[in-house]
Amino acid sequence: MKTLYFSIGIFALVILSACNKFLEEKPDIKMVIPKSLDDAELLLNDYSTMNIGYPAIGEWGTDEYYVSAETFDGMMTVDQRNAYIWKDEPYFDVTQWQGSFKTVFNANQVLEIINKVEGTASNEKARHLSGIAHFFRAFAFQQLAEVFAPPYDGATASTEMGIPMRLDPGIDKPSERASLKQSYEQIITDYKLAVALLPPKESIPGRPSRAAAYAGLARAYLYMAEYEKAYLYADSSLKLHAELLDFNNLNVTAELPFERFNTEVLFSAISNNAGPMSLNNGLIDSNLYDSYNDNDLRKLLFFRSNSYPKDSYSFKGNYDQSIATLFVGLTTSEVYLIKAECAVRIGKVSEALDALNSLLKNRFNKNRFTAVTETDANVLLSNILLERQKELLFRGRRWSDLKRLNLDPRFRKTIQRNIQGQTYSLSPDSRKYAFRLPEPAVVIGNIPQNIR
Repeated sequence: MKTLYFSIGIFALVILSACNKFLEEKPDIKMVIPKSLDDAELLLNDYSTMNIGYPAIGEWGTDEYYVSAETFDGMMTVDQRNAYIWKDEPYFDVTQWQGSFKTVFNANQVLEIINKVEGTASNEKARHLSGIAHFFRAFAFQQLAEVFAPPYDGATASTEMGIPMRLDPGIDKPSERASLKQSYEQIITDYKLAVALLPPKESIPGRPSRAAAYAGLARAYLYMAEYEKAYLYADSSLKLHAELLDFNNLNVTAELPFERFNTEVLFSAISNNAGPMSLNNGLIDSNLYDSYNDNDLRKLLFFRSNSYPKDSYSFKGNYDQSIATLFVGLTTSEVYLIKAECAVRIGKVSEALDALNSLLKNRFNKNRFTAVTETDANVLLSNILLERQKELLFRGRRWSDLKRLNLDPRFRKTIQRNIQGQTYSLSPDSRKYAFRLPEPAVVIGNIPQNIR
């Protein structure tokens, strides 16, 4: 059966790509070779390529949700089922890998154009476009690294495999996997260049701003457990854009209550098809649902009650007003939580409380909110991490959070699934936390597969 899946996958890839370099496939066969800054801007304005198509497969393996036996057997693909129960089999869903590399390809094309156009060093438009391109490349690399590379441990990051770092649009150069340390060094470098080149805020939906680049840096440093830096970059982001939605002003009965590009969205990014986590498939973990206070408006705005299965709930709080994809972008709510977590980790308890309460007062019934006053650092950290899970569920954060928190003995967790009486488990030190690369990328791109 494995041989059959492999043959089908290779044949489909050959038919679809008609090229011998999978990673370097151009996103649009009709595209004339771009040469001008206007061409570069058009590439970056391609929302369907630059902002949509990021991997969802990591989230399929999280503890936020479950699916019914009927959904597992009848609605999910082989790759989705394998991801859901952490079955270590080759898979062929190349879109989980390809989408982010299309973003990287476009970003690299833009940077090459800018380098070739005379006088761009002092050209304001060129600098702005360069900042956007560096941001997109950093974000795409970051999404890939969080799913397909192991958790970031500073002691081993230089020897663990990261992801292929494509830094130019050339199609002839072979792809090689950088180390995890090198991967994150490049992500950090690109974000810092974006900070230097982007405006503080951006009026065009889908484009990143300096505030978004600071948020990306905060997210990256949090994952690397460099908490002082993550705190500082989160603070820098909030100084530029700190707005939060007041959930008291939203319609709790709406089918999809959150507007696209709402005031919390620093950068809009959308996953591939959510598959088992779509509104009609994914069911919220009952313990997670029960953790919301009855005065917490998220309990009404995030969840839809289902008639079947009885006493079950689905997630309707998508920030892109979608039932079939995940919003995986950057928001101020996430930045407040990064600041809160990192503040308490570096001994700034009062700052942690300020950040946490700034968020929560906009989430609870305004007549029933009681500020958090916990000053024990260990207890407060646990509370913040729970609030992080409750606020950012179905937002592309849980898989990377499980990975990084499993490195801390206080928060290690074994996840379990039960399907038709059979129990599946994922241990906190499992190599499966680095998802397998799709087989076509491994075979055709000649890229090493993840260690098992």
